Amino acid sequence: MASDRARPSWAAVSARSAVSAGSLLRHGKLWVAPGVLSGLVALILSLLYMGGVLTPESSLHRLPIALVDQDAGKPLPGARQNLGAQVSAQVISSTPAEDVRWRRLGIEAAKDQLASGKIYGALVIPADFTATVGSLTGTRATRPTLTVLTNPGLGSLGSSMAARISQQAAQKASTGIGKQLTASPEIADADSATRLLAADPVAVRTEPGHPIGRHSGMGLSAFYYTLLLVLAGFLGGNIIHNAVDTALGYADAEIGPWHSRRPTVPISRTQTLLLKMAMTAVLAVPVTALTMLACITILGMDASHLPMLALFSYCSCLSVGLGVQAINAAFGSIGQIVSMFVFIALALPSSGATIPLEAVPGFYRFLGVFEPMRQLVSGVRAILYFDARADAGLTRGWIMIAVGAAAALAFGFLMTRYYDRKGLHRMVPQPS
Repeated sequence: MASDRARPSWAAVSARSAVSAGSLLRHGKLWVAPGVLSGLVALILSLLYMGGVLTPESSLHRLPIALVDQDAGKPLPGARQNLGAQVSAQVISSTPAEDVRWRRLGIEAAKDQLASGKIYGALVIPADFTATVGSLTGTRATRPTLTVLTNPGLGSLGSSMAARISQQAAQKASTGIGKQLTASPEIADADSATRLLAADPVAVRTEPGHPIGRHSGMGLSAFYYTLLLVLAGFLGGNIIHNAVDTALGYADAEIGPWHSRRPTVPISRTQTLLLKMAMTAVLAVPVTALTMLACITILGMDASHLPMLALFSYCSCLSVGLGVQAINAAFGSIGQIVSMFVFIALALPSSGATIPLEAVPGFYRFLGVFEPMRQLVSGVRAILYFDARADAGLTRGWIMIAVGAAAALAFGFLMTRYYDRKGLHRMVPQPS
């Protein structure tokens, strides 16, 4: 009786000429692979994306900001240093060294590092700072001003964080100078307006240190343009992979209710990979051209050095596409998930494009050393915002594109040659 009522096996149910969905849903094996994979993907993606954006302030790690002391005035009576030197020392000591890396630079060096994307901002002490503060005790009082320079080309969040840190440091400096001034006899005998000004004497002015175009998405156009290149390479590579497998008879073609299977073409794994990579190299040309047409010509994105941008865009798209083909050739049907993690899931939060790498946990800074989007964003930023300067990240971008393409070629062909030598062919029986 037990055998009569026993649930039929998966093989027995599958062998029937007409099988209902209800009967298949009762078999656990059908649920295992999609359930485990979809759950893991959802969990890991949630941890990766949210883990990199929730605590930028507490994750700060040596954010580079310039400190420019131009003060050439003589020290005030009773002081050993002029106020510029005092403020510089106070700014550095009042900020945790692990959070901010203050770079003491001259004004020209600071402008150069702003123009090459090496610093997120600058705090500038003017040449007449001490003299202007000293005038507060006289009849011709002028309020001294510290200038905060931003670098919007490095992204709105990174630039605003640097500006906020600089403004807070300037405010602390103003409070410290105010205590010195209010203790002097001249201020004690002055009118109430002068005493109020002396208590908080320093004004802070914020302005762009290296302006970018109005059609630059407040410094985010480089990120989104790079994302388009990565997606074009990733999606294009997978489209080519599936289309070639269908055309060669290694995958079914199904469009709506129509299903077909082409005769299987006897071709080795290595030759199949070579075919897919060659098609990727050719089709990356129109894909890149259409991306630039949409972004620059139709939408009006600010862009200069167009020949360089076109070449860098093509090579970026090609490098990603080659990587996708290599991973798919090595891992088979799960290769698309693996390449999604390599080029999208791990790359986005470690790109440093929306949130600076100096403001994310250390794991993402480690990924940023080799993850492709970080390298491509640096190159695109250099071209779009920093006059295509090599030291603004363009050289690193080119080097990493070359390394990525070489790694994809080596890995892909080593794996396919290994499979071919082991006799692990893709030939499958034709469906009845």
